[in-house]
Amino acid sequence: MSSEPSPTSPDSPDSPDSPDSPDSPAAAAVPVYASPLLALPGAVAADAPDAGVAAHYGDLFREQRTLEHGDGFVDLSHRDVVTVTGEDRLTWLHLLLTQHVSELPPGRATEALILSAKGHVEHALYLVDDGATTWMHTEPGRAAALTGYLESMKFFYRVEIADRTADCAVVFLPAGSIAEPGPDAVVRETAWGREVFLPRTRLEEFAAAHGPAAGVLAFEALRVAGHRPRLGRETDHRTIPHELGWIGSAVHLDKGCYRGQETVARVQNLGKPPRRLVFLHLDGSEVKLPEHGDPVRLAADGPEGRVLGFVTTAARHHELGPIALALVKRNVPEDAELLAGPTVAAQETVVAP
Repeated sequence: MSSEPSPTSPDSPDSPDSPDSPDSPAAAAVPVYASPLLALPGAVAADAPDAGVAAHYGDLFREQRTLEHGDGFVDLSHRDVVTVTGEDRLTWLHLLLTQHVSELPPGRATEALILSAKGHVEHALYLVDDGATTWMHTEPGRAAALTGYLESMKFFYRVEIADRTADCAVVFLPAGSIAEPGPDAVVRETAWGREVFLPRTRLEEFAAAHGPAAGVLAFEALRVAGHRPRLGRETDHRTIPHELGWIGSAVHLDKGCYRGQETVARVQNLGKPPRRLVFLHLDGSEVKLPEHGDPVRLAADGPEGRVLGFVTTAARHHELGPIALALVKRNVPEDAELLAGPTVAAQETVVAP
């Protein structure tokens, strides 16, 4: 793709390798937090954006295998929790979100985005309604911006918005787990596992009952292997949903108006997104993984070649070896060998060009 603006792009995507900006979700300030589960044996604290919980408990690959076998749990208590109550909550949220939620049945998990007026992704929300309250979790440090926007849109609707991060925590139980979270928990069940909202006062009790614990590095490796995008990692300040494959899973194409819908409809009906998400199999001879934001180039052009995108998340998988997700220009050939930072990588299509 040339550096000229695409006719279907919401702005001018002439710099594909700048994942963060002062206005991007990844640049949001994250409050200091330390999970009580960092006191568990072997716990090693994670770095941002997952600071406050354990990266691992001493054996990354064992923790991945444990999760894939349906055992253990992951402490995600650093994530922010927001609730919406009131009889208008679902019809009101339906007007604001990219997802169809006006008739969301109790207990059914869904995910949704909030877009800017230009169609850029501002918030990614993971929701479930329990019949009286809509529960959602989002990235660490994002609740203040999210609740601020929601409050500004209340108008005459009968809804109450609350930041519940201080008293509610999220933990993850893998698919196949037979663990019982307890009567005071709210469960969001997905194809890859259950995300459980529970009182923070129960974290240590939960860990004792449902161990062994797995760290966020194991959780992230399985997320990357599953090609699932994450706000602030696979997104930057100008990401649109089509680039990451969020159409269908987080964006419903047959619903009413919401902010940014014009961009979604224009790209869907008239054109193609300027970038696309790819999965990378990294050269296993490299000791160090590429970092978030490292440039992606054609391997044939060498390390001084033209930048075609950036690495979003890299991980070590217990079966696949070193892997990564990256966001690249749409016209990068699907069979081209790439350089992810200094590392040679074979690509696998996630979003078709």
